[in-house]
Amino acid sequence: MPPVDTWSTGVAALRARFPVFARGVAYLNTGTNGPVPASAELAAREALHAATVAGRSGAAYFERWVSAPAARLRARAAEWLGAAPDEVALTRSTTDGINIALAALPLRAGDEVVTSDEEHPGLLAPLARLAATRGVRVRTAPLRELANAVGPRTRLVACSHVSWVSGAVAPVADLAATGVPLLYDGAQALGAIAVDVRALACDFYAAPAQKWLCGPNGLGFLYVRGELVRELEPPWPSYESLADTVEPLARRWHRDARRFDTVDPAPPLLAWALAALDELERVGPAKIAQAACDAADAFAAGARERGLRVAPRGRSTLVSVASERTAAAVAELAARGVVVREIPGRGLVRVSVGAWNDGDDRERCLRALVG
Repeated sequence: MPPVDTWSTGVAALRARFPVFARGVAYLNTGTNGPVPASAELAAREALHAATVAGRSGAAYFERWVSAPAARLRARAAEWLGAAPDEVALTRSTTDGINIALAALPLRAGDEVVTSDEEHPGLLAPLARLAATRGVRVRTAPLRELANAVGPRTRLVACSHVSWVSGAVAPVADLAATGVPLLYDGAQALGAIAVDVRALACDFYAAPAQKWLCGPNGLGFLYVRGELVRELEPPWPSYESLADTVEPLARRWHRDARRFDTVDPAPPLLAWALAALDELERVGPAKIAQAACDAADAFAAGARERGLRVAPRGRSTLVSVASERTAAAVAELAARGVVVREIPGRGLVRVSVGAWNDGDDRERCLRALVG
């Protein structure tokens, strides 16, 4: 029996806040970039106007448009992660957070990092550099069997919480039971499914603002488990890392995760990110996640009913459909007002189903995929 779509009355109100849907577009590509709510555009314009008028100077300006919004964003990201604000660093992207974590850890020649066969280049490229510069062995195993790949030389498991390839979910309970430090790429999880870093028992969790949180490119978050924060040196320290900016050579870093901050966020980006969270929190993270996963399950069931091959997936918002002509299929769908993406080299067209996608969006996509 196909999953029941429990999100009926709220979807219309939610999608009305995103102008892209008013254009008649079936936007099913949040896994790349989330839709932008109208309120976020207005907030970003207000922040840019303030910078234009105020000249971006003075203590009052920085407190109003930089310091206070950055603190609010850190605290609210922590809520979505199930963390404390002092465990969250502001970064430029998911990969930025991954690089920070890998560079901060004392990994050396002979140590092993286990990763999966469904990872994004944004994780694999930092791992490749780690292998080349420190002699660390990178071992790849199937995502669902990662825990079994952990061995006596394994010093870290680094993998996606939700696979960008298939929508499969990492075996988080099995990984936690290994006792090995864990680094999760949360790009396809934060804002899409419920995330609780305590329950995950992870040491690091990197995620972006621009996907399922509908925020801007150029902002991300890195959770660092509290006990590790003071143990690890910031690998790329910045002005934001310093508790004492008068004598920076003394290396007095912040005693919380701000020591890992790598971004000096522009006020329009902060305003956009916060306004987008306002829209999502008006509905509620749990309800957003349930509605999106229910809708994705319904889409996957509909795809199978039409004879499409769906890649094995988990309880997530991503559905990948097999195709022998992925690039052409994506272009043809775009011509029909349906926005999806291909997964290069995998023979898959990926559909990202959000709580804002109604039954019409899904049906249009299915009809176009069937041809």
